[in-house]
Amino acid sequence: MRRRVNAEELRSRLSMGGWLSRRSFRSRITLLVVAAVGLSVAIGALISYLSISKAITNRVDAQLKQRALVLASQQLPLYTQQALATQTAAAMLIAAGYQESIVYSDGSSYDPPPETLRVLGNPSATTEFQIAAPHGDPERAIAQTQTGSSLRTVNVKGVDYRVYTIPNVAGNQFNAEPSALVFSVSMASTESTLNTLATVSLIVGLIGIALAGAAGFAIGRAALRPVEELSKATEYIARTGDLRSLPVVGDDELAQLTRNFNTMLEALARSQDHQRRLVADAGHELRTPLTSMRTNLDLLAQVMAAPDNRLPAEERVALMNDVRAQMEELSVLISDLVELSRDEQPSHAIEHVDLRDVVDRATERVQRRAPGLTYDLQLSPWYLDGDPAALERLVTNLMDNAAKWSPEDGTVTVTLADGLLQVADQGPGIAEEDLTHVFERFYRSPEARATSGSGLGLAIVRQIAENHGGRVAAARAQGGGALLGVWLPGTPVAGELPVGVR
Repeated sequence: MRRRVNAEELRSRLSMGGWLSRRSFRSRITLLVVAAVGLSVAIGALISYLSISKAITNRVDAQLKQRALVLASQQLPLYTQQALATQTAAAMLIAAGYQESIVYSDGSSYDPPPETLRVLGNPSATTEFQIAAPHGDPERAIAQTQTGSSLRTVNVKGVDYRVYTIPNVAGNQFNAEPSALVFSVSMASTESTLNTLATVSLIVGLIGIALAGAAGFAIGRAALRPVEELSKATEYIARTGDLRSLPVVGDDELAQLTRNFNTMLEALARSQDHQRRLVADAGHELRTPLTSMRTNLDLLAQVMAAPDNRLPAEERVALMNDVRAQMEELSVLISDLVELSRDEQPSHAIEHVDLRDVVDRATERVQRRAPGLTYDLQLSPWYLDGDPAALERLVTNLMDNAAKWSPEDGTVTVTLADGLLQVADQGPGIAEEDLTHVFERFYRSPEARATSGSGLGLAIVRQIAENHGGRVAAARAQGGGALLGVWLPGTPVAGELPVGVR
């Protein structure tokens, strides 16, 4: 069943924009080049034709006026009816290519008859020459007023004539009525020249449009070749998953586009690599508690299935506690993985917070889990816009790590000054080769592998810090323990964040 097309869709299909949008980009470039060049050629040809036509017409008019004044002068008296009727006058007008008539103020006129001449070299052939100039009311008006002049175009039997009229000042003394001299010249040869010029301009314009079309096609093909290669590369990447960078040729906008695309590929490759490592590390870390839980549950199942059920009660309790501990470790690991998988800037629950309050709340939570430690807080004001829950998680993870490695009666020192939060413990410290790795996902030093934990706590600290525009670092404390630091952008004055922090 054919789908009905509504009026709006039909107008869209018929519109020029809709038609162009359905064409390929290369064909649109070609069409636009042809249209631009064609319009330029057409305007140029029209301006050239009008300019040349005007120049030729002005030249014809200037020559007509000059010849008219010469023919009407005393040296060549053609201003009387008797003089104009002689063969000398006819020959003079024929030789000059002009026509002449005398128009009187009473409306009458004298129009010399046509002159018939034999063709040179062929006595039997003759040619008739028009001697009389065409005239009408404007010419009679000049004869009546004896002032001014008249210049106009008159069409006679399909032939245009330029007609120039002046008062017959010299001949009026011999005529009974005031008169005017009418001179004309045929525009046939001039119009033939202009027609030839128009034809040549049209042919040159068509050739220019054809060359413009070829040039537009070539330009579109050359200009879009890198885009086509980029399109093929994206199809190949989508099909194969190969994220290798594309070769960059030149230093133009398309080369910049290719470089930007390579930057995107590199970011995507890093993201995929991080994802693979996260999945692999998560699988490795999940395998240990799951294996331990399965072993303990299998052992409990075997004991419960035995008729004598010889396993002592304290051992059963120990097994159940071990299973419960593994479940808690698994829950913490899953929670940490979910936190890391977000990997996003804080976009909700953003508040203007005092980092000192966040540290105080985190200290209360850690103190409940490790009450035997001493917590030395040295805090200066520091305000920033951020997610309070995430920031509290950051501080809590740092202090949990310090509490984990501190001795039973140790002290955890927390300092905050100028946006730098430092947490120091009195534990064994961090080996020099491990300082650059402690904030990596699932990284655990040889000493840490013997303790509980997922290896994700400090990675979460780094992620939260970077999401808030901050940085992390690790060092050895003066007392030999670990010193972990986080810098967060903000201000010591409430409500006055610097530009770029909000």
